[in-house]
Amino acid sequence: MDKSLLKFDDFFKSACYFEASLVIVAVFLGWVADIDPLENIYFSETAIAYGVIGTVPLFLMFLALEKMQGESVVNIRKLLLNTLGPGLYRYHWTDLFILAAIAGVSEELLFRGVIQPWIENSWGITAGLIGSNIVFGLVHAVTPLYAALAALVGIYLGLSLDYGGDRNLLIPIIIHGFYDFLAFVALMRVYRASLPSSAKD
Repeated sequence: MDKSLLKFDDFFKSACYFEASLVIVAVFLGWVADIDPLENIYFSETAIAYGVIGTVPLFLMFLALEKMQGESVVNIRKLLLNTLGPGLYRYHWTDLFILAAIAGVSEELLFRGVIQPWIENSWGITAGLIGSNIVFGLVHAVTPLYAALAALVGIYLGLSLDYGGDRNLLIPIIIHGFYDFLAFVALMRVYRASLPSSAKD
């Protein structure tokens, strides 16, 4: 077997396993805090529609950042291409969809399903929204700007939790997963375009 293919396969599996393990973390922290991470997930056409529509502003932000030339933004682009590109570019879009879905479910169960309400229960809604997303930004702190952007995205996801007046974790799960999927596909297209023709086969 080609060692490079094994390396790519291991990267994809490791990413899926890592993201899925966050569900276990969410369940454990939920047990500690007496919070059921699944309590506020309700399937409805309205929630799905809000989730899909709510992805649009985030993806437009992603596309805008792709066009910006500031040093910090360029560094983030290079970092994402260099870390995600080699590990995922050989995969089909359905594989990227699976990884994005796992990330959307697991991270939202942890941050919006447990950590945000846990902080809210002690210090109120505003503290829950801000505090949980400071943590969200810190765990995505590959660069200071990326951490700040992740925290802002987390606040957006936290606000979407109560969109329409009823708390529904399905909305941020869909937004997060769908956004990750679109971002993965966009990054892979750029990475593949940067490769010599012989490397694309």
